[in-house]
Order: sequence, then structure tokens, then C-alpha cells
Amino acid sequence: MASGQQITKLDVSTSQEEEQILGAQGYQLINVNLNEGARGNRILLWYKKESGKRPVTRIEFSFTDKMKPGLADAGYEVVNRDLNAGTGGDHIFLWYLYGSTKYDMPIVELEVTKAAKEEPALLKDGWERLGCDLNRNASRTIIYLWVKREKTSYIQEIAATVDFSSDKHMFELGYTRVCEDTNRNAGGKNLVFLWYRCTTDKSKALTDLNISTSLQEESKLQKEGYKVLSVDLNKGTTGKKVYPWYKKEGDQPIQAMVLLINRDAWDEYKKAGINFIEKNLNEGNGDCAMYMAYM
Repeated sequence: MASGQQITKLDVSTSQEEEQILGAQGYQLINVNLNEGARGNRILLWYKKESGKRPVTRIEFSFTDKMKPGLADAGYEVVNRDLNAGTGGDHIFLWYLYGSTKYDMPIVELEVTKAAKEEPALLKDGWERLGCDLNRNASRTIIYLWVKREKTSYIQEIAATVDFSSDKHMFELGYTRVCEDTNRNAGGKNLVFLWYRCTTDKSKALTDLNISTSLQEESKLQKEGYKVLSVDLNKGTTGKKVYPWYKKEGDQPIQAMVLLINRDAWDEYKKAGINFIEKNLNEGNGDCAMYMAYM
């Protein structure tokens, strides 16, 4: 996909007829089936780059109805096509925003991956992985959408929520939601999400991330100068209390963070030398491990 020019519109096709319509309207396609490995419809993502039009600055996904109101109220536009159409998986919808906060940067490139081995190279090349598995609960093939921005961006702040009451406010403040529940498959009462917002100013970026799963680890990280985000990523489960920690001191600004839900990804990210935090975000909840990596 050619770089440089800003993306101004997104759409999705779920049938050959829709593919023909979007092609005739001047859309370009990303030729990767977003239902790869599932038995559902062939799902393709399409985009436009139009001179003089507002650029898309943020992309989000919803996989439950409760995720939708905050997006709609904050001005996101929904593409009303289920990315899991024809499968037994979650009903996933794509949303995009023409944002105007200082944390909004135009998106100029899109990429889709369908194997963990493809991911580390993109992360190292400045791509930002969006958190939702587009085959969520439909197939073992884990598919992610990646974006590249007009300017190099860094993570300035992180946050977390345990319900949907503040979604609109968070979006309006310029945050992007990492669309993966840190309680996934843990039987929790809460859907817990991490959030981040970006900056082009290296001096404002976070430089280190960590996770605590015990009081001893909390004490150790505090002594090492980390600051805690006081939201339990295991809230509503029977597991241990899990807290994210961060630093802003140092000269290694963080460009992206990802949540990793399968063993292939854990191995590939470690092998590539990407910062991998050896703390299970679902600690104490049985066989539903999730880890964080960052670059």
C-alpha cells in the first residue's frame, strides 16, 4: 500500500456484490480475508485516499453491544458490516474517527496480519497494532489490523476502565482503547480495557512498562521508581490483583504496546527481542494467560 497520502474513508465488503460496488466507487482493497480460517463470508477491508478530505485519525472495534454507545456518542462512524459474518464468533464492527485533538494523527497506511510471525517486524518498523482479534471466538487464526501514522508517534499516557460509563469521555480526551478484555476467558464480571493516547513529542513519552501480580512486586516496582495505574486488570475475577506500572524517565520512548493471547505470539515477540513482560495479566485464573509486550 502506498504511503504518504492520508486515508479518508473506510468500508467493508461481505459479498462479491459489495466488492464490485466498492471497487466501482474508487475504494482500494486490502486483499486479506478478515474471516481467514473461519467458515464465514469472505470479508475484505477497503479504504480511500482523497485529496482535500478530512483524514481518519483513529480506528476502533466493538465486539459487544455495550462497546457501541461510547463510540457513537464520541463521533465515531460505524461501518455496519459484521467482520465475523457467517461464523459463530463475536459480532465485530469497525468504527473510525476524524479526530481533532492534539493526540490525533492522520493514518496513512493499513496492514493486516494473520500469523504471529508477521507481527514483530511491523512493530519494529513503527506500525501500531489495533487490539481486537478480528476472528475473535470464530477461528484459531488470529487476525489484526495495523496502522501507520503520518508522523512517528509515542505513547504518552495509559489508562484502564472496568466498565463502559466513561467511554465517551475517554474517546473525547484522545484515548485509543486496546480492544481486548484483559479478563478474556477468565470468567470475570467486568470487561477491563487498557487505553493509551499518543504524542509526537519524544520527551513526553512513556519509557518503560511493567506489571505486578503480588504485594512484593508492587513494593519492588515502587522502589524502582515506577508509577502505578490503580486499576486491577483482574477485577471481577477470582485471580490475583494485577496492576500496570510505567516510567517516564529514560531515553527509550515507547511507540506501541500489545496484548498477546497465544503462545505463538509469546515466542515470536521474545525471539525478536521485543520487550516482553513475563507477568500473566490473568494470574490465578487458570488456563487463559495473556501477556504484554512493548516497543
